[in-house]
Amino acid sequence: MSLRNFILVFVVAVLAACSTPPHKPDAVARGDYAYTKEYVTWLIGQGMSDDDVTGLSIALVDDQQVVWAQGFGYADAAAGIKASPETQYHLGSIAKVFTATAAMQLADQGRLDIDQPLKNYLPAFSIKSRYGDTRGITPRNIMTHHSGLPGYWVRGLSERHPARFEEQVAAVRDEYVAAPPDTVFGYSNLGVSLLGAAIGEVSGDCYAGYMNRHLLQPLGMTRSEFAARIPGKAYKDGREVEAIPLRDLPSSSLISSASDMTRFVRMLFADGSFEGRQILKPESLREMYRVQNANVPLDFDFRMGLGWMLSGVDVPRAGTVASHGGTTLNYHTMLAVLPEHKLGVVVLSNSANAQALVARVTEETLKLALEAKRGIAQPQRQFVESKLVPLNEEDLRDYAGYFETLIGLVKVEDRDGELIAELMGFDFELVKHASGDFGVRLKLLGFIPVANRQMKEMKLTLRRVGGREVLAYDKEGQAMLVGEKLHPQPLPEYLNDYVGEYDFVNPHDGPMPENLRVVRDGDLLVGEFNSSLMPGFLFRTAFLPAPAQGELVMAGVGSGKGETARVAKVDGVAHMYFSGFDLKQRTAARGR
Repeated sequence: MSLRNFILVFVVAVLAACSTPPHKPDAVARGDYAYTKEYVTWLIGQGMSDDDVTGLSIALVDDQQVVWAQGFGYADAAAGIKASPETQYHLGSIAKVFTATAAMQLADQGRLDIDQPLKNYLPAFSIKSRYGDTRGITPRNIMTHHSGLPGYWVRGLSERHPARFEEQVAAVRDEYVAAPPDTVFGYSNLGVSLLGAAIGEVSGDCYAGYMNRHLLQPLGMTRSEFAARIPGKAYKDGREVEAIPLRDLPSSSLISSASDMTRFVRMLFADGSFEGRQILKPESLREMYRVQNANVPLDFDFRMGLGWMLSGVDVPRAGTVASHGGTTLNYHTMLAVLPEHKLGVVVLSNSANAQALVARVTEETLKLALEAKRGIAQPQRQFVESKLVPLNEEDLRDYAGYFETLIGLVKVEDRDGELIAELMGFDFELVKHASGDFGVRLKLLGFIPVANRQMKEMKLTLRRVGGREVLAYDKEGQAMLVGEKLHPQPLPEYLNDYVGEYDFVNPHDGPMPENLRVVRDGDLLVGEFNSSLMPGFLFRTAFLPAPAQGELVMAGVGSGKGETARVAKVDGVAHMYFSGFDLKQRTAARGR
């Protein structure tokens, strides 16, 4: 389940109208994908109707054969152009798999050692650290998102006429790493973009030129490119919207089609070879699929390969499931492969509403294809609702407080013996299962407890790892990091001057936070904002003072945490500086 959908599960239960799925035959002949196509076609039709998805394309690969490729809906609704396997989409972060593949190509040639410092290959790169030497930042831990680098250089990420992504190399020189290398999974577009710049340096070519000449052209991917442009129409709620290009080619700006992507998948299943040409050594492919972070305690059961995520797409009994999604404001895509069975699927959509559908179609296609090819059926899962038990004093003590989570700051209070969590402007009740873990239910109107099945299945536990109190989410025996409990200390007095409402001095073309403000919440300095992308939600994140005056660190651990903001006064007016943005306090807010 994606992070965004994880949030939505907390907030609202969606009851979707259903039609009857096609009847599954009692037996399926090996290699017969007829029912796979029939069921997934039905699933796509239902999902596109329920979620208002305009266009979608899918391709299913069995070893060297494309056994199914089809488009649904429209590539251009106004012009009546239907989606097809050849329709071009913006694939977003699937680009990261290609960048990792290119890095391993250069490693095959002896031109890049993935365990040496990034700076060896990108001499202009430097960044500050509160944790000592930055030579621990390597291509390997960039590809696994364990470099400790900030997640994004946000300003300029989304622009109608983006600057070159390589400009980030100079932009981050006065920034700080967010964590020591190899301590926690911290998703970083910035890191992969820097790796892309290194690929350009090492190859003597620009990044896009190298990728075209050494990956796309040899694979015959003629409808693919790395470019900061939007390839076609984009939709939200069935209406055409403007899609703004993304600057960061190596991490988020691959343009391709379902048909072209099948060529990449075929190369993976041929031990790195395509039509007689060796693109990547077989041992390099195997290393990309190997779990790289098994010895990182804060990652719990979440697993990463090199460029590939090895957790997230749930296909039991399949062995390794390697995947990567692409989520932009308007496009949602997924590439997933079962290397041990040589099965792969590509699902691409041009609609902002398609994320949940793309994820479900990906999983269901692989499950049915695995059964069709190998006769491996999925286990039957039965939901057994957990018995709830009363909270005790220890529960109230341990779980009350502030938690900085992957979806923002959560304040948990003991309200007359109940644990009530405030998240994004909504109240939830933490309820204790007989097993000792916790679930959640929405407090509708502040007092009516409501929970759908996904909420009832949630298992949250507070654990102690490496001197931290962290919250873990457990799903069917697989745990992942959710957040960290904070123990705030009294804030320095000077930070009171920075409480107030702020405006952007230097906005960019992409979506911007609205109603941005800094507030005091006990001993925490908290940033708050709304977003037009998710109306009705209040986003909050806590900042803690860094050792140096004028520097703040985003609280928590993991993706998007540990990053640095600066505060200063210019002509007596408070400013905050973060990820390239300059935020100026509104005059009316001064002196609060």
